[in-house]
Amino acid sequence: MDMKPIVIFGGFLTFSAVYHDMRQGLIDHTGQPVWIVHTRVSDWLLSVRQRGWAVLLDKLDRTVRGAQGGDPDQKITLVGHSAGGVLARLYLSPTPFLGRAYNGLERVERLITLGSPHHSLGGLRRGGNLAHWMDAHYPGATFSPPVEYITVAGKWLRGSQFGTRLSRWLYREYREIGGDGAAWGDGVTPVDSALLEGAQQVILEQVSHYALLDEKWYGSREVIPQWWPANTPDTG
Repeated sequence: MDMKPIVIFGGFLTFSAVYHDMRQGLIDHTGQPVWIVHTRVSDWLLSVRQRGWAVLLDKLDRTVRGAQGGDPDQKITLVGHSAGGVLARLYLSPTPFLGRAYNGLERVERLITLGSPHHSLGGLRRGGNLAHWMDAHYPGATFSPPVEYITVAGKWLRGSQFGTRLSRWLYREYREIGGDGAAWGDGVTPVDSALLEGAQQVILEQVSHYALLDEKWYGSREVIPQWWPANTPDTG
């Protein structure tokens, strides 16, 4: 079997341990080696400014190169959760960002984003600045081909202005991110905000943004096969 590495790039205010179970689930399903970009909550606190993006991109780049094992021809699958999926789009670019060109498209053959707020009307806390900048500079699946884009959205709960306490809270969250409070979403990101034009779009029923909301989230063992590409060899 061709042992192509997988790299997980986590989301806003997360740390590496959050993705340990997801890593093992991917290993068991695909038989491929899986790496996690080691980030801290403090790294993401810096991401309110572009220099903070560069700190995270540097960590992503070191992990990707480590996963390649010194082989520049070894291509990886990059899995970005939440804000990690948005920032991963910038990593692909050959254009210098703050003086450095990451040119990840030479090392990444597939980008899978999970519940990533690619389109956000919100402010700093909801990733609005990063989403606006990405839409302006690298809209949609900019580097497809050669990079295959797969954008995954969870259809967990719908926001409601007059429903339960949770659905009312989601109504406010979804409205600030996507403009429609009554949208379906994964508990953080509305479905439409998580999908990119030109990418393969996958919508998962009853899947939440992270395990704190529901044990059935993107990184759950039973959910991974629902978004992992069917044309990719696995051991399942």
